[in-house]
Amino acid sequence: MSKLDLQWLKVFDEVYATASVSKAADRLGMAQAAASTALNKLRAHFGDRLFERTAIGMQPTPYATKIQPALREALAGIEQARASREAFEPSRASRQFRICLTDISEVVLLPRLLSHLQQHAPGVQIETEIVSAASARRMEDGAIDLAVGFMPQLEAGFYGQALFRQNFVCLVARDHPRIVGPRLTRKAFAAESHATIASSGTGHAIVDKTIARAGVERKVAVRLSSFLGVARIVAQTELVVIVPRILGEILSAQEPVKLVAPPFALPDYAVKQHWHARFHADDGNIWLRRTLAQLFGGRTPAP
Repeated sequence: MSKLDLQWLKVFDEVYATASVSKAADRLGMAQAAASTALNKLRAHFGDRLFERTAIGMQPTPYATKIQPALREALAGIEQARASREAFEPSRASRQFRICLTDISEVVLLPRLLSHLQQHAPGVQIETEIVSAASARRMEDGAIDLAVGFMPQLEAGFYGQALFRQNFVCLVARDHPRIVGPRLTRKAFAAESHATIASSGTGHAIVDKTIARAGVERKVAVRLSSFLGVARIVAQTELVVIVPRILGEILSAQEPVKLVAPPFALPDYAVKQHWHARFHADDGNIWLRRTLAQLFGGRTPAP
C-alpha cells in the first residue's frame, strides 16, 4: 500500500463536497490535471473507484461514502493543529471567506463589513450567497464559513451567536394619501393593499403567523421573492409592506418612503451568526466572527 499524501485527502474532501474535480482543483488552488492525478492515486491506494461520473457530477461510491467521515475527521484534526500554530494576521492575510446572507443582510450588514475590511484586512475577500434550503448542508460540507441572519434551521447542530435583536415596521409611500400618522389603525391596515415578501431567513414567517392569530386578513396585491425592489415599489404605489426596522431605516433614506408602526404588536427576533464545528477553532473564522460581533453586536433598533 502506498503512503497517503495530505493533498490527496484534500482532493477527496473537495470532490466529495463539490461533486466536481475541476471545482475541487479551483478551491485548492491547483491544476485540474494535478487533482485528477491525486484522485487516481487515491483510487489505487484504496482499491476502489471512489467517485463515478454521473449526470449530476462526480458521485461517491458506497466505499467512498463509508470512509468519508473518517477522512474528514483526520483532515479537520490536521487543519486545527495547523491553525493553532499559524496565527491569523488580518492586515497581512490573503484569504477568501464564504458567507451565507439573507438579502436584507446584504443591504444592511455587508457595506459596513466591507468598509472595515478595506481598512484593516485589505487582502481578505468576501464571497456571498443567499440563504437557501441547502445552506445547512453547505456549511457541513465546508463550502460556507459563516451564515448571518434569522435562520432557525441552523439552531441545532451549529454554533451560534446573537448579534442584535430586530423588530418590524410598516413601510408606505411618504405621500400616501390615506396614511398620515405615525401608526396604522387596525381598520386602515385591513383596508389597504399589501405587498408581501417570501424571502428565506428574514423572520417573515413569524409575521404571517402573528397576523393570522390576530384574525386580520391582508389584501395582498403582490408577493415578492426578495426585498431588492420593495422600496421603489412602495414609493410608486399605495401599497403597505412589513419590513425589519433596520432595513426600513435604510430604505427611507434612499426612497420617498416612511416608517409607520403596525396596529398590533409583532414579535422581535435575534439576528445571529452561525458556524459549523469544523471552523470553530480556525483562527481566521474566529477573527471574522469577532469582527462581526464588534461591528454589529448589541444593536437594538429603537421601538
